[in-house]
Amino acid sequence: MNNQVRRTLEEVRDGRLSVDDALLMLKTAPFEDMGFAKVDLHRTLRQGVAEVVYGAGKTPEQIIGIVNALHKSDDGAVLITRLSPEAASEVARNCALHYRSEAKIGIVGTPPKPDGIGRIVVATGGTSDIPVAEEAAVTAEVLGNEVTRLYDVGVAGLHRTLAHLDDIMSASVIIAIAGMEGALASVIGGLADCPVIAVPTSVGYGAAFGGLAALLSMLNSCASGVAVVNIDNGFGAGYMASLINHMEAKAK
Repeated sequence: MNNQVRRTLEEVRDGRLSVDDALLMLKTAPFEDMGFAKVDLHRTLRQGVAEVVYGAGKTPEQIIGIVNALHKSDDGAVLITRLSPEAASEVARNCALHYRSEAKIGIVGTPPKPDGIGRIVVATGGTSDIPVAEEAAVTAEVLGNEVTRLYDVGVAGLHRTLAHLDDIMSASVIIAIAGMEGALASVIGGLADCPVIAVPTSVGYGAAFGGLAALLSMLNSCASGVAVVNIDNGFGAGYMASLINHMEAKAK
């Protein structure tokens, strides 16, 4: 159950909110039609996380409008992915935007404190993979997770990976991010007892085919428990890792 609905129900239980007022809050229109966008106002109610704004291809004015609409119905943090520095500068003039330039992510509002069942580890094969890794790590943090970063621990120097066995073996979810031949996911998958989300990146020379070689390697991993998202999709990996790291709430 998401925090907003939980707070509403607790206020009804404690007599601080009437049943009718609570019902009115839950009956709010499921989306707001802005012409250029239909903003999903009930996503937090359905999924526990507010709609995430994909910034690429949208004008700063459109982004500002969507963020304002989301904030009217939900006081949580709004995540804006693939936000260019130029668009971020415009948005920041109208919203209290915190911009993470390496991840190209904008955050409006205060993220929740970590409340997952464990810790998410984000590991990269090389330094060139860090922009995708930061998209994954920041996404997971904004969704309420503790994140440990292990950067430049690729298999070309296996001792770098093995130096972090404690982090790998104590994680609840691991995001393994690599370009080139994408071998890091299989190596980590063979060491960890938790789900591993593999993210191929477009890093590599010509025969890497913009990340396709790493994607196929990860899809053909011989390690059990490795799942794969699309090329450079750090956001998707961070979101999925957060869902896994919050599963205990449903078990209860």
